[in-house]
Amino acid sequence: MPLWQLPVTQKETITCYDDLGSPKTHGLEQRYVSPTTGICRKLVVQAVTPSGKSEVAISSHANQASKLAVWLLANSPIRGWIIFKWIGIWLWFTLKLFWSVMWLLAQLFAPIDLADDSGEDTELYNTGYYKPYARGFQGQLWAARSPMEHSSRVIEEGEMDIPTHTLYPRLLIIRDPFRNEWVPCADRDIIIRTKFIAISYRAVDAFTRGPDQETEKAQFTEEVRAAVLGQKYDAYWLDLECIGETPSEKNLDLYCMADVYRGAQVTLIMLGKSAAGENECWRGWGERVWTMPEALLSSRLCYKFRDREVVTPLSLFELANLAYTNYDIEQAIVNAYSGKDPLERLERLTLLKSAIWRRGTAALAPGVAPPPPKLDMIGEKSVTSGAYKAERVYALMGFFEHRIQPNRSEDDLRALVRLSMANDNDRIAERMTACWYSDDDIYRANLWDILPEIQVAGVTENGALVVDGCRAAAIRWKDFPEVAFGTTDSLRRTIIGFVPYLSWPALIIGLGILMTSRVGGITLIVIGLVLLILSPRLFIFSQSGRIVTAQPWFIGVKGVVSITEVERHLYGGARGHFPRMYFTPSGSQFSIPERSTERGGSFRQYDYAKLAESGPDAGHVYTLIDTYSATMYYFRAERPPTVCIFAGREGGLGRFVLCSEKCDINELHKETVLRMPTEISQKMDVIATYY
Repeated sequence: MPLWQLPVTQKETITCYDDLGSPKTHGLEQRYVSPTTGICRKLVVQAVTPSGKSEVAISSHANQASKLAVWLLANSPIRGWIIFKWIGIWLWFTLKLFWSVMWLLAQLFAPIDLADDSGEDTELYNTGYYKPYARGFQGQLWAARSPMEHSSRVIEEGEMDIPTHTLYPRLLIIRDPFRNEWVPCADRDIIIRTKFIAISYRAVDAFTRGPDQETEKAQFTEEVRAAVLGQKYDAYWLDLECIGETPSEKNLDLYCMADVYRGAQVTLIMLGKSAAGENECWRGWGERVWTMPEALLSSRLCYKFRDREVVTPLSLFELANLAYTNYDIEQAIVNAYSGKDPLERLERLTLLKSAIWRRGTAALAPGVAPPPPKLDMIGEKSVTSGAYKAERVYALMGFFEHRIQPNRSEDDLRALVRLSMANDNDRIAERMTACWYSDDDIYRANLWDILPEIQVAGVTENGALVVDGCRAAAIRWKDFPEVAFGTTDSLRRTIIGFVPYLSWPALIIGLGILMTSRVGGITLIVIGLVLLILSPRLFIFSQSGRIVTAQPWFIGVKGVVSITEVERHLYGGARGHFPRMYFTPSGSQFSIPERSTERGGSFRQYDYAKLAESGPDAGHVYTLIDTYSATMYYFRAERPPTVCIFAGREGGLGRFVLCSEKCDINELHKETVLRMPTEISQKMDVIATYY
């Protein structure tokens, strides 16, 4: 290497695009879209304890005269030998009053426009609305709700020709009485006139993958045929033999699998060998993802152990006791399908989803997320053309009125969104959006408790939901802005608040007439000095009324901030005032309600949040201040959220999703969900966005 050619470290960069398609290259730091200019900018976060280049100390644009006056009243000039500092701050406060008088005179005689085009929030923001989120959806839908929209998803052959439900299987195994052998039959006229048994089983009970796999499959098939004949039937449906070979046939068989068990005269559950333990056989069968829909959709059930000849009928209640372990959810489902205790449609489907998601697929253990594509298992038949990663969703869709065509490239989320869009009356995807996560809402709300206020218009190739009709607002992180606010009307406070501004005119006029009227000049000078000395107390009193309205702002701080500090940063402070900020009683993970006669948030949640901040959640606890409802929220998040979206209502409050921005892929990522007053959504602009 030449001596002058030094190694250069290349810093990783990414490129994003604005609404006009103009590219912008920047580093990997967290970014946000400026609500005033729509330009992507580096996010600067004010923090209680700043660390890193993107974090700064907490700062405020609140009225500086108010902050100076509060300090003057809170600190005695003769205590602690701070008299020189006190005099300096007092002089600075009086100059603030003088500047206000001169500004008023200048505006009366020669109005000056000091507005700039920097895009910064330097002037008082007083529109009555939160700062809007200035970015809309860009890109293409992978799957769209409306058939008029283009979808980039590959439509497989025969997909548009598949009906919602079928009345008969595509293929049956029927015994030929003349040749005394079992043959596959795809003749519609024969199938619709044939009564058949559907077989439910678990792969490990039928065969072991390896060199003897085909032999064991053949032996299992012979046992099935003997059991079918023993029940006086001449036809059966077994996925080992009835699942098609081509991709279109496989998709059709998976699509219509629920109808197979609906149409069967009886479903025969083939269990493993009882010598290995009956309970183990039942538990293993019950943990398979397809067994629940197979059992619930069947008209009659019976079971047989492989090492026993007897076939025993059983009811859904007996099945639940033998095979299912989560009695609270599965017992409610069994009661609903047996007619004992009907559930509302959405509640029933939600419980079914929860139960199926806990089960394993043919090649996946219960409760484990799907791995990258390997072998495909439709029912129990292996195919080598790629896995159905969303097999759980396809098992669930048998309970829906409208179904979706299976697609090997989609995961559970995209498949569930497509299923939800096909059955819009349930609005499952919209309700899941307003939850903490897809399942196990941290506020312990059920999916049917949430009334969504958005509509999912589609899903992108990355799995991001495109939602329409949502209200959103930007969250400010760099500092506390100057907030326009109004207090209760008071003639006394108005007059007293005007008096400090008379101090400088009295002094100036007194000095001006001192040569012509010595007594009058001295009198005005004394009055002016007395007013200047009393002006901090008078000024604070004029600002200390109860706040009845404030400009809507969402303001974020990294760390835990007290109410007193927030009030000082927002309004400069007051003495003997009404409370200006409140804790939420039930809006976040740290909420603690008061147990007195009045509803409200307990001050103990500040200590609770401080404790969490010093523990395992260190660096991930944030404070959100809402000026419109005068409420504070402590919450956990991986990254500072920069956008607040109103997604729905639940339990008397709104569900607001806080998201961070990923400008390079044009997505919003959910960080947390807060429960805030629904009425604040009316102060948020309606946009079309996504995450």
